[in-house]
Amino acid sequence: MKRLVVVSAGVAALVLGIAVAWYGVRQEREFQRLIAAGDAGLAQDQTFVAIEAFSGALALKRDSMLAYLKRGDTYRRRGELSAALRDLRQAAALDPTAPRPIELLGDVNVGMGRYERAAEHYRAFTALDDRAPHVFYKLALAYYRHGQAAMAIEPLRRAVALDERFTEAHYLLGMCFRATGDDDEALRALTRAVNINAAFVAAREELADLHAAAGRTRDAVEQLEALAALEPARAERLVTVGLAYARAGRTDAAVLTLGRAADRFPQEPVVYTALGRIWLETAETRNDRVALGKAIEALQPTAAGPSAPTEALVLYGRALFLSGEIEAAERALQQAVVRRPVDPVAFRYLADAAERLGHPSVASDALRRYVALEDERHVDPAIPARLERLQRRLPRGG
Repeated sequence: MKRLVVVSAGVAALVLGIAVAWYGVRQEREFQRLIAAGDAGLAQDQTFVAIEAFSGALALKRDSMLAYLKRGDTYRRRGELSAALRDLRQAAALDPTAPRPIELLGDVNVGMGRYERAAEHYRAFTALDDRAPHVFYKLALAYYRHGQAAMAIEPLRRAVALDERFTEAHYLLGMCFRATGDDDEALRALTRAVNINAAFVAAREELADLHAAAGRTRDAVEQLEALAALEPARAERLVTVGLAYARAGRTDAAVLTLGRAADRFPQEPVVYTALGRIWLETAETRNDRVALGKAIEALQPTAAGPSAPTEALVLYGRALFLSGEIEAAERALQQAVVRRPVDPVAFRYLADAAERLGHPSVASDALRRYVALEDERHVDPAIPARLERLQRRLPRGG
């Protein structure tokens, strides 16, 4: 009898064990199916479907680092950063040696603008894995965005040592060197970025600015010409080249470049405004009436429009003033000073026109606003005496 009881108990235990094992296998299969369904949803950019699937997987296995990681990353992609933070913290807690949750925690904190916290996570990642150039780059970018450009340099050097053709890392390294005042190193890093990727627009823009600041006009123009070639549909690119030629004193080349821009972009006001500027500067420098006429001709169509930009109105008003059309100049400049953004020099030119026309109140007010807006280093020392003279001409109580 006892033997029968023992055998029965053994059979029952065996059946129970088989049932438990079968249930475990079935549960694991369902878990894997839900993970695969979530991945498939992500592949089709169906993030809501993915979250539902990963949540189902977590209902089966509450201690799954993988499910928390995948759901947290999906929340991050959806921009639901608080939910992403919650899941990724749980994933990191379940497996502190896994680098991926730590990296994603850094990414989420960057998305939240918490760059110092992001840097902590990226540093923790590099302590686990020091062979990931993209994470050294992320660490540097977090430092840079937090205003710590000097601290970003070493991680970037690590990144480019691991991947010498990491274009963005060379570019950011150049930006960090510029921020710390090391223009020679910045030049080397930015040049390397352009050598790796000749179409890297941002790096060429920085190189052009760097060369211009150092007085290397030819090198600056070379970069600007490359940018114009890379983005032929943008009129501003050719305009920038033309203005760079003008600043270098190469007026003929400037006019030729802007003429080419006018042929290619006949409806772009920025082209004619730039042409007007160059002709006006030529007229003022050389007292050239022909150049003055060309300035007015280039500026008039744009300045006459209902949405004329401030720059065009200021230049047009100045050109009219120099040509002797003082009343028209005053009207154009009065329009210029109420446009945004305000150009302080518009008030000075308006004061010139108003004073010439015998409008001391308008002239005085314009000159006061010019002084208030302009950098004091650029204000003519004679302005205060001129203001005092205008004040004396105002009616009593004016």
